[in-house]
Amino acid sequence: MRIGLLTEGGYPYVSGDAGHWCDRLVRGLAQHEIDVYALSRSEGQESEGLLALPPQVRRVRTAPLWTADEDGVVHGRRARRRFAECYGELAAVLCSGVAADGGEGASDGPDDSTATVADRFASALYGLAELARDEGGLVGALRSETAVRALERACRAPGALRTAYEVRVTDLLTVAARLEHALRPLSLDWYEDDGLGSADLCHAASGGVAALPGLLARHFTGVPLLVTEYGVRLRTHYLAPQDSSPAVRSLLAAFHGRLAAEIYRQAACLTPGNAHARRWQERCGADRAKLRTVYPGMDAAPFAEVGESPERAAPDTLVWVGRVEPAKDLVSLLHAFAEIRKEEPGTRLRVLGAPTGPEGAAYLAHCQALAAQLFPDEAVGPHAVGDNPVSFEELGGPETPTLADAYASGAVSVLSSVVEGFPIGLVEAMFCGRATVSTDVGAVVEVIGGTGLVVPPRNPRALAEACVALLRDPERRERLGAAARARALELFTVEQNVAAFHGIYLEIVSRSPARHAPLDDTGDPLPFAVPAEAHLPGRWTAPASRMVARGGPGWAAGPPVRATTRVPAAEAVR
Repeated sequence: MRIGLLTEGGYPYVSGDAGHWCDRLVRGLAQHEIDVYALSRSEGQESEGLLALPPQVRRVRTAPLWTADEDGVVHGRRARRRFAECYGELAAVLCSGVAADGGEGASDGPDDSTATVADRFASALYGLAELARDEGGLVGALRSETAVRALERACRAPGALRTAYEVRVTDLLTVAARLEHALRPLSLDWYEDDGLGSADLCHAASGGVAALPGLLARHFTGVPLLVTEYGVRLRTHYLAPQDSSPAVRSLLAAFHGRLAAEIYRQAACLTPGNAHARRWQERCGADRAKLRTVYPGMDAAPFAEVGESPERAAPDTLVWVGRVEPAKDLVSLLHAFAEIRKEEPGTRLRVLGAPTGPEGAAYLAHCQALAAQLFPDEAVGPHAVGDNPVSFEELGGPETPTLADAYASGAVSVLSSVVEGFPIGLVEAMFCGRATVSTDVGAVVEVIGGTGLVVPPRNPRALAEACVALLRDPERRERLGAAARARALELFTVEQNVAAFHGIYLEIVSRSPARHAPLDDTGDPLPFAVPAEAHLPGRWTAPASRMVARGGPGWAAGPPVRATTRVPAAEAVR
């Protein structure tokens, strides 16, 4: 089959944050044709180039999210009125008091039902997409004074959210600019028969803006949509640091919540990467019947040698591996290590990883200063050079050239995070057969599954006690490490990931009517390959409880009539 893979800031760019699992998935789907549709986040990302692509990738179409040029189209009176109606409806929905997940906001008046508001949002969104397809000029319209005035009217309307009613002119300009940025995929030329319309299935590598082209492909051409979220994009938006006013945060949160709800409603299947992401999706309105947990696929081969040789570990060394940033809470780890040193004075801690951005560099400097304060350099004798029991290193050096070497250097691997999605580093330690001590955040408990010790976050004493318990019991470390490796090889390999998605692809396509004329062996159209009811509007699949289109004949409500030679009309109406 032909798959349209949709990404944002990830695969196939060299610096893409979702590139690794997407690349492994694409390489494992050699029997399919892959068309990649990628949205780039910055000019620098585009300048770094693309990864080496396997032969099953037929083509790559890219579009920048960081900029958008106006196409020079000037709307006439009818197009301007059409834009004002759609954009005004979109703004009115964002200012309403009904939350996308069914809760209620702080509105001053009665609210519409959640389903009605969801339909209004969808109608406005698709109306803007159809305007861009029919007339063009959407980028300029989204940047126009008409858009700002529509936002202002919606914010001042009776029943609007209190935070929206307090909006200022600068806030309106900010919200209009952010919405224009998020709606840029509506102006792309990806939705014709030579683009996503030719795909049998659209697979979005994340939610949010990345899934928006798949949503439009489903609207315009009926291509089924599969959405994978290893980190829920809506959760990321909620947790991101905000420096804007409450009105701006409220309106943008409403937009992203509505978009997520519409994506979840229209997707044929949703594949969260863990139970933590699954709970977020359900809270944001996803139908449980559509959810299928698929763990990320990771390459176990680089860690095989270390995993099969547990004796390589230094028995008195703790290892932390990851990106250095405040969410990893290395400060708590250092305070826990101070407690560990009181019980096991010969223990050492190796922190391996690079900082992420200026904030990460400042945090690393703070941790290094704290380590120097907590652990003065120690020397074995009066004439020896002092040494600090905590070392901060980067991967790729002479002592730790690879990730496997990093995990091999310690007897216990530690994760001290306060915020975590799917803990990739924890799975790598499990591949290496290492006993682990982790904080109970994100999907840690689901991943570890009883093969390691788990403690509350921001609790240095509990972290220290768990580490001391493993340092003093080598037999227990070996048992836990072997169990962790067996669990990781069973659940988190590339092979299981590819097999799961391959099965989901076949399941989705089998439930979707054929949209292209099938050909026989000679290349001629195959007659009667597409059933007649596939050309009629409405829902023609047979759910568990049989449903009939409103206004349909009463005789169509019963079970289908079975026939041997001819199929009566009653069976065609499903």
